[in-house]
Amino acid sequence: MIDEEKQLDNNSPQADEPIAASQSNEAEGSVATEEQLSRETDVESQSPDDQTSETSAVKDEGENQEVVEGTSATEGLPTDSESGGSEILKQEIEALKAQLEEQTRQSEALKTQSVRIAADFENFRKRTGKEKEELEIQVKRQTISKLLPIVDNFERARSHIKPQSEGEMIIHKSYQSVYKQLVDSLKGIGVSPMRSEGQEFDPNLHEAVMREPTDEYPEGVVTEQLQRGYFMGDRVLRHAMVKVAAAMEPVLTSEESTPESTEN
Repeated sequence: MIDEEKQLDNNSPQADEPIAASQSNEAEGSVATEEQLSRETDVESQSPDDQTSETSAVKDEGENQEVVEGTSATEGLPTDSESGGSEILKQEIEALKAQLEEQTRQSEALKTQSVRIAADFENFRKRTGKEKEELEIQVKRQTISKLLPIVDNFERARSHIKPQSEGEMIIHKSYQSVYKQLVDSLKGIGVSPMRSEGQEFDPNLHEAVMREPTDEYPEGVVTEQLQRGYFMGDRVLRHAMVKVAAAMEPVLTSEESTPESTEN
């Protein structure tokens, strides 16, 4: 009996624990029931519009939270459309760069070609201008060369013809006026006569046809102009035909020639 009482005493606290737990659960349940009743009361006290707005607010808050969570999860990561667009943009930029380089190369080539063409045209212009000038000079030389013998005949007539009567003097003056007019016309186109007498012989200007021993002029000096020479500008139109002085040969006296004859 004693043992059974001890066992009962030992088991009594354990039996009390479920009772306390149940009591606490009942208290919590009563508190929860009171809170639920208060909420229901509040809800019932609210108008239908307030209940709808509150419900939509709760729903919007949940949706916004989901959107924020989705955005935060995908923020900083490029989408497939964005990556594809950037690749296309890079390709277009590279194509534009290549096109710009090609256009620059073509423009430089065209610029070089235009400079070369301009230089060739300038050289052609100078060359044709020089050729034209040379042709004009050549035509003038040929034409004037045909007129110079006429001038020579007028000069010969003036030096050889000596008018004796008044009629001859009139004729002489008439053709001399024609000669003067011809000479003035030649001067107007750049033709000028040479002055050769007393000048040193120059093969570039003179044509020696005779050599005359003389003491009047030093050797190699033009003593007489047989045919007048002419310049056209700074060029020789016709060489002058001249007579050139030569050194005098020593003359042997009779005394210098006697010993030679005696020896013979």
